[in-house]
Amino acid sequence: MSVPVSVEPSPEQPRRRGLQTLRNQAASVPRAWLPGAVGYACLLIGLLDIASAVFPRLRHTRVHSWAGQLPGSTTTLAAVGTLMVGTLLVLLAHALRRRKRRAWRAVVVLLPVGAALHVLRWHQIGPAVVSVALFAVVLIHRREFYAKADPRTRWRALLNLIVMGAFSVLLGMVIVSVHPSSEVGHPTFIQRLKETVYGLFGFDGPVRYHTERVTDLVAYSLGALGLMTAFISAYLALRPEKPKPELTAEDEEKVRALLERHGARDSLGYFALRRDKSVLFSPTGKAAISYRVISGVMLASGDPVGDVEAWPGAIKVFMAEAREHAWVPAVVGCSEVGGEVWTREAGLDALELGDEAIVDTSAFSLSGRAMRNVRQMVKRIERNGYTCKVRRVSDLTLEEKRQVADAAARWRGTDTERGFSMALGRFGDPSDDNGVVVTAHKAPEEGEPAGAPGSDLKAVLHFVPWGKDGISLELMRRDRAADPGLNELLIVAALQESPNLGVKRVSLNFAMFRSALARGERIGAGPVLRAWRGLLVFLSRWFQIESLYKFNAKFQPVWEPRFLVYPQTRDLPRIGFAVMQAEAFITLGMPKFGRKKQRQGLMPEQAQLGSVTEAA
Repeated sequence: MSVPVSVEPSPEQPRRRGLQTLRNQAASVPRAWLPGAVGYACLLIGLLDIASAVFPRLRHTRVHSWAGQLPGSTTTLAAVGTLMVGTLLVLLAHALRRRKRRAWRAVVVLLPVGAALHVLRWHQIGPAVVSVALFAVVLIHRREFYAKADPRTRWRALLNLIVMGAFSVLLGMVIVSVHPSSEVGHPTFIQRLKETVYGLFGFDGPVRYHTERVTDLVAYSLGALGLMTAFISAYLALRPEKPKPELTAEDEEKVRALLERHGARDSLGYFALRRDKSVLFSPTGKAAISYRVISGVMLASGDPVGDVEAWPGAIKVFMAEAREHAWVPAVVGCSEVGGEVWTREAGLDALELGDEAIVDTSAFSLSGRAMRNVRQMVKRIERNGYTCKVRRVSDLTLEEKRQVADAAARWRGTDTERGFSMALGRFGDPSDDNGVVVTAHKAPEEGEPAGAPGSDLKAVLHFVPWGKDGISLELMRRDRAADPGLNELLIVAALQESPNLGVKRVSLNFAMFRSALARGERIGAGPVLRAWRGLLVFLSRWFQIESLYKFNAKFQPVWEPRFLVYPQTRDLPRIGFAVMQAEAFITLGMPKFGRKKQRQGLMPEQAQLGSVTEAA
């Protein structure tokens, strides 16, 4: 299917200065491989320098003769300098591969210093020539390293202190262990550890060496590692902090205006209002893309919001922003139309990720053989005393909102709230009152004492608006002690009551790899398809893959495919890791001791309601 999309008429100047220049440079990069080659070369050189500085025997091997052609020295001070240069090159290698400007600046300082050191102190022309040649390469191709630094916070300084501190201790233990001491036998592990820790702070430890030169070499090496750890951590802590991605009030107002006019096109459009995302607008302001940067991946979700004709302009701004920072652009959960526009306008590729279950409320009925299991389950759960209420969020009182939020937070099975592409990240905000909430209740049985207010609440569904006549599921939680079948009861109640609320279509859960599961269980499926289905079933032990597909299929939905858009196949592992982080299946954040996770997206006076989001 081909979708004609025209470019925006009369585009304005991009809002960021120099953005067009960066686009032109990145679009015609003649040597795109060079930053990666320089980065890997720096990594290799750094590892060889560290090895030649730490292991004395390598100085008499062919490996050391090779490493001798790189910046470094064979004297005591030169060995320490080699260790520092090698460590810095290892730290800079990844940033160089990502075209970071700051890393380039550090390299063009280190290389001339290393060359001057060789010429002035040891008259070694070969290593100096290598340094100057590499310096010339990175200087001539300086435009290849144009990327700005990533958004940063004070936590990065603490993370650097922990990681680099651990690296310094481990490398220091190696330095202490490979140099023979003057003590009888070998120093104990505790003595070597004390020598390492004391040396990192510039003090003498309990280990004594045969010669003064070895003592100086170990002391200078450990002191250099400790100094670098302290200096880099202090620099990260004291440099200006960049704000985290967030949806400003002005941007949120613009996105809501776009959703008001074009929100019916994409069921995931409302999730662009998550307040932990940033947003970019097309030059005319008729389209927007919300995104978050995770592990160097600029990750968007769903289709662009707004006029389809303005999508190319928004995509160009998005891609320019990704190139400006050397982020990997990716989109998770876009529709078939969105995938076609992304692949055509940005030169990306698309992979079918799964299917979204959409139910037409006018055609839904519990009658018929296909709905027998659902019908029986609903009747059984109703006989057990459960009832449902289907209401707009605006019809709930503040106390009822608090009860729903508190209950859903208790029922969450993880410490971290999940969701990115199909979750809003908040509940109870007055700006979201057009949503629909479905609650299941069970009154105390005869003879049982009445509980606290809200104790009869056993399950909840929350839907966000999808245009004027649709809703999209963003939250599904229930009391784990309640009877099975509550989720079926809630969805049936929502579908049956939807016509009274003016809702014609309901978007349910997203079933990952749904088509592979469906085709793999059919008669005549080939061995490859059956093997792929078997792997998905195996992975369903940890991820809701097969169970979610079968649950959605009960309601006879229409399946709409969703796609993952990515630049190259080699980027898929990195993008997949970023998606897992975005959906909170993998959490790498710093632990927060003694305080609860901050509830995002709520108005100050409603912060006590909490956030109850989880991707269903």
